[in-house]
Amino acid sequence: MNIIAIVQARMASTRLPGKVLLKVLNRPILSIQLQRIRQVRQIAKIVIATTTNSIDDPIEELGVVENIPVFRGDEDDVLGRFQGAAEKFDADAIVRLTGDCPLIDPEIVDHLINIFKKKDSKLRVVTNAIPRSYPAGLDAECFDREALELAVAETIDPYDREHVTPYFYKNPNRFSVESVVCDDNLSAERWTLDETSDFDLIKKIIEDLYSVDPFFRMKDILDYLDSNPDFRDLNNFIQETPRIIEDRVFGATQK
Repeated sequence: MNIIAIVQARMASTRLPGKVLLKVLNRPILSIQLQRIRQVRQIAKIVIATTTNSIDDPIEELGVVENIPVFRGDEDDVLGRFQGAAEKFDADAIVRLTGDCPLIDPEIVDHLINIFKKKDSKLRVVTNAIPRSYPAGLDAECFDREALELAVAETIDPYDREHVTPYFYKNPNRFSVESVVCDDNLSAERWTLDETSDFDLIKKIIEDLYSVDPFFRMKDILDYLDSNPDFRDLNNFIQETPRIIEDRVFGATQK
């Protein structure tokens, strides 16, 4: 099975412009995320999906440096962009990741893929983001290309086109959706990159853990924050409305 990871990323961001190329350890943070995704054992290829806007040319340039292919498409039709990337690279299944999750845990992604492979059904969808139990910032979804193409063919709702996966969850009788729940409810942990304060925390985590193990896992981050509880104060004051939470789950900040 040809499983590809598609990472949606763009430079435009209302709250933190250019966030995917902010530097940590003298590297763009997206580069560090790609390094982590390469550790997912069951992914055959990584593709960056960005827009055709000139502001996103630096993302394509990073793809060249990292030897990662970049697929560019319409800014608002992210669903169509995913379809184009899946078709170009002949994917059987897609792992959807977003550029505002630089701390993505490869073991968690492999766990989702294992569950996906074991599902004896068509139009498979596996997610760890709905309902939220993992830390925000470790979000991943895995789905059949057939499911993706059905959504592309059937939905004209701009919200669905922009956010890629809502059509799956709106139609649970048609798609075989399975939610992966964390053993402990860690939904209060915020490791996503939306605000300057988020970057302050993520930068601290990477700078302190990378030298010990560049592929540190969720447990390592939890242990680190438990040993340094004040670091959580860097961004735990951020109040999110239900719509902001929904947009983050569906990747609107990295469309």
